[in-house]
Amino acid sequence: MTYIVRSVLTLVCALVVYYTLPLSRPHDPPEVVSGALFLAGVAGLVWLTVHEVRRFAARLGEARTRVFGLLSVLYIVVVFFALTYYLMERNDPAQFDGLATRTDALYFSIVTLGTVGYGDVHAAGQAARIAVMVQIVFDLVVIGALFAVASSQIAHRMTVARAGHEHGGAGRPPPEITPRG
Repeated sequence: MTYIVRSVLTLVCALVVYYTLPLSRPHDPPEVVSGALFLAGVAGLVWLTVHEVRRFAARLGEARTRVFGLLSVLYIVVVFFALTYYLMERNDPAQFDGLATRTDALYFSIVTLGTVGYGDVHAAGQAARIAVMVQIVFDLVVIGALFAVASSQIAHRMTVARAGHEHGGAGRPPPEITPRG
């Protein structure tokens, strides 16, 4: 299966889970439990990102795999924070202005990732602002990792191309020269 197909399937599955996850109100966990679950989720995302970056560093020649791995992490991050924002708003409507549905929460999470900030949805409560700050920091780390992956891959390819050019071929060692005579 190609990397692009796998990436699209990961995104589709994350969105299906996001929109179909049953969220019943009567059994909502207390705030302390919700906070602990949020921190556990962030810790899991940090572990997943570090794991993907280490996998990339171990195999520079397979950069495509690492890029799509980090993109998958990004999909999960966006859905995780969208779900967090939706639950925060549902449990305390004063946390966000302009956020009422799962689509609003997903939109806000993507706008935050893109650092666009249209202003139509924004964090109003302290807990929401803290969650958004955590997402911003996490997004910057993941985007930085993607740039690091891309730049190291470019540097690696340039080194291979330069070595190939110096040896008269595309990355091949120079042929043995035998005297005629």
